[in-house]
Amino acid sequence: MAVDRSRKARAARRRTRRMQRVEHDLTDDQWTALKVAWGGCAYCGASGRPLQRDCVLALSRGGRYTLDNLAPACGTCNTSKCNDEVTSWLRRKGFDERAFLLRHLDIQTALALRFRAKPEGPETAAR
Repeated sequence: MAVDRSRKARAARRRTRRMQRVEHDLTDDQWTALKVAWGGCAYCGASGRPLQRDCVLALSRGGRYTLDNLAPACGTCNTSKCNDEVTSWLRRKGFDERAFLLRHLDIQTALALRFRAKPEGPETAAR
């Protein structure tokens, strides 16, 4: 079987290997809650468009699909951001960096409390 040696195919194989090396712990319920909390694209605010999972810290830079690291993004913003660092990308695009970071923190905190893992074990049974 011949291996496709095009640039696109090599990039797809690298991405697949990167995705297999890390543990992604985002559930479908968490992703739905994240989209509802943002109410549209986290960067430009566009609503009514399909939203994609965008890692604030890109996968290629060590990020992973977790509740803390994801923001819903429209296709335009997700493609434009690529694997750039989020704050420099926001500045370059003319978006309000401070507003994004504060809102990201607020949403992250609220959802972390909502989806906090309930401890199991003998110490919780004794309480």
